Formats: sequence, structure tokens, C-alpha cells
Amino acid sequence: MSPPLLKLGAVLSTVAMISNWMSQTLPSLVGLNTTRLPTSTQISPKEGWQVYSSAQDPDGRCICTVVAPEQNLCSRDAKSRQLRQLLEKVQNMSQSIEVLNLRTQRDFQYVLKMETQMKGLKAKFRQIEDDRKTLMTKHFQELKEKMDELLPLIPVLEQYKTDAKLITQFKEEIRNLSTVLTGIQEEIGAYDYEELHQRVLSLETRLRDCMKKLTCGKLMKITGPITVKISGTRFGAWMTDPLASEKNNRVWYMDSYTNNKIVREYKSIADFVSGAESRTYNLPFKWAGTNHVVYNGSLYFNKYQSNIIIKYSFDTGRVLAQRSLEYAGFHNVYPYTWGGFSDIDLMADEIGLWAVYATNQNAGNIVISQLNQDTLEVLKSWSTGYPKRSAGESFMICGTLYVTNSHLTGAKVYYSYSTKTSTYEYTDIPFHNQYFHISMLDYNARDRALYAWNNGHQVLFNVTLFHVIKTEDDT
Repeated sequence: MSPPLLKLGAVLSTVAMISNWMSQTLPSLVGLNTTRLPTSTQISPKEGWQVYSSAQDPDGRCICTVVAPEQNLCSRDAKSRQLRQLLEKVQNMSQSIEVLNLRTQRDFQYVLKMETQMKGLKAKFRQIEDDRKTLMTKHFQELKEKMDELLPLIPVLEQYKTDAKLITQFKEEIRNLSTVLTGIQEEIGAYDYEELHQRVLSLETRLRDCMKKLTCGKLMKITGPITVKISGTRFGAWMTDPLASEKNNRVWYMDSYTNNKIVREYKSIADFVSGAESRTYNLPFKWAGTNHVVYNGSLYFNKYQSNIIIKYSFDTGRVLAQRSLEYAGFHNVYPYTWGGFSDIDLMADEIGLWAVYATNQNAGNIVISQLNQDTLEVLKSWSTGYPKRSAGESFMICGTLYVTNSHLTGAKVYYSYSTKTSTYEYTDIPFHNQYFHISMLDYNARDRALYAWNNGHQVLFNVTLFHVIKTEDDT
């Protein structure tokens, strides 16, 4: 087949494929077939947006699952979306046909020019044929052969004329189809999809703003652990600063629960894992226990053989404040179940700095005190009825103390006390004590995770918190 005929075959093949596609797609789109779109069931909370937030998934990505209030959404969004997609395909087809038309018109002009040449040649040939007696027979034969070679192009020309008309007609049909589809789209309210899309974008923006402000929630679940490193003795502490900037990921490491004053610093978790220390601090006093905390650039720890709390600045290498925690037991008088001079537990959450301990005045039961981070003065205290010696470990989240019932296998969060309402409840939140002996368990509000020292393993637990956000329409 000659090149012009090949081009015509490609054009007709394209038209056939497009027509076939439209015959298959349009009936299902406008509802001429019997296929029904699946419907989905929506959950409609009564109290507004219910948010389950979690620190991270196994890939380290932040999770926020939202159950939204009931909305009157358009039930025809799926069909509207199909119409929208079809309109886009029609527009793409129109553009392609326009390109094809230009190319065909160009070739058509070429063939028209060739037709003129052929007609002129034919006329000349006839003239020569009439006067062939004056020409040599050989020259006449050669000219006739060339003419015979050009004769097949005449039907090709006619075919090009027909195809040019066909393309023009097809362009007009596509234009009419676009008009019809636009009318159908307007008739069934397909532009609700645009409105819905804008509402989704608005919702995403509102949720991002909400999550920035969202800090507090109720503990629902503990997952993990993720083992970060294996190092040190059975007992120790490691931590990051919950008030540090996003770019500041320094890690501090304090091995053992007694007879030590060395704090090791790492610039990042990666450096911590590889053992690349960035700095070492030699504290002026030995610490007691493993329940230290780094908060806003300073280390807070319990001075060995005392109920004195020390605030030590990493920036200046100096003690900024120290204060005795009045009546607090120390030196294994009221430790956690595992001992280790864990009488005084310092911790931080979204609200501020806390000390958890026990006193004779409260019969050895846990006392919670909120501290001034600068002066270490007790701002307010709450006396609970949970025996300190029966607690495995504890941590604060959003002003609520969560207490585990053991430091061994089978431990779970068994008791919680809210400083907001001054009430307690018994809970049942299990977690996996993978290495059988937890000697440190602290919550980090920035990371939304629990840092733990588990029998010489530095591990992280993920926490899931539950939030209820009141909407403007809620009364």
C-alpha cells in the first residue's frame, strides 16, 4: 500500500476505535445499562469530629484517623465524576483530531498540487499523442510509461477528498457531543463534584490546622515496641527533648540507676544507633534511679540519696536550680516494683513538668505534683490512692497519670488519674514487654511516643490517643 493510503487507513482506524469506545462508555454513563454504583455506609458521630491520632505507623508516617459528622453529600458523585472524566477525554480527542486534521489538510494541498500537475501532463500527453508523427516512437513510449505510473494517484486524490469531508463531519459530531455532555452534566448536577472537591480541600486544611492545635487526648492503645538499640546495663534512661525544634533531634543517654554522673549526647537517633557521640557531660552530682527528663534544653534528675531535684543546663554546663521535694520518699523507700532508687519520677507532657512520688503523709500512695520548670517550686499537688510500690512504671499524657501494674511480662496500663478532674479509673491497656524488664517508661509529647529502657534495650512504643473536637454546630 502506498504512503497516502497508509495514512488514510490510520485515520479510519482511529475513527473506528473512538466510535467503539463511545458506544461502550456512554450507555453506562447516562444510566442506560442496569449496573448500579455501590453505596457506602457513613458513620455519623453525635458529638462532632472524632479524631484518633497516633504518633507514627511502622514506616514512620504520622497517622490521624477522622470520623466526620454526617453530611448531606450528593449521591450522584460517582456518575458526575464519570461525566467529568468523559468530558476530559472528549476534549483530548478533539485536540488529537485537530492535529490530524491539520496534517490531512497539508497532505491534501500537496495532492491537489499533484493533481494539477497530472492534469497538465495528461493534456500535454494528448497533444503529443496527436502530433506523434513528429516525435520519435521511443520518446513517446517512455512518456507513456511515466504517465501510467502516475495514473494510480488519481483515485488516491478522490479518497483524500472524501476523508477530508469525513474528518470535518467527525469534528462537528465531537463538538455536538461535548455540548450534549455538558448539558447532561448540568442537568444531573454534576458540578456538585466541584463543590464537593472544594469542601474536601477545605476539610483537609481545617484538619491540618486542627492537628497543629491538637495536643491532648485520652490514651487508647499502645503498640510496638520498636527496638532502636541494644546497649548498656539492664537499667538506664534515654530521651529526647519534647520542646526541641523539628530540626533538633538530639538524644541523651544515661546508663545505670546509681553511681554514675556521665550523660552522653548524640545529634540524632541515627548517631545514637551508630554510637557517634557528639558530646559528654559530667554532672556535678550522681543521680538516683532512671526517671530523669530533658525539658526545654535542661536535664531534671533526682540527686543521689536525697529528695532533691536538680535542673542542669546542657548549654551552660551549670546547675540552674535545685529544690527538695517536701516529704517525698527516696533511696528505695517508695520505689516502683523493680526498686532501683526509683522513688522520684520526673516527667513532662503537653502541659508541663511533673514529679511523681510517694509520702508517708499519703500512706505510701502516689502523689502527683506539677512543678515550675524554672524554680522547681511545686505549683499544685494531687494525692491518689494507688500504692507507689505496686506500680511498675508511670507516665503523664495531657495531665493524666497512667500507671502500669508491673515492670515484668504481662504488664499493662492498669490505673489512670486525671489532674483536670481529680478523678481516677481502672483501665486495661496492654502492651508488649518484649524483653521482660522495664526500668524506664516516659512519654514524649513531640514524638507522641513512649521511650523505654527494656532490659538493656532502648525501645519506642507508639501511642494512640482519642480526641473529640466540638464543631461550630454543636450545642
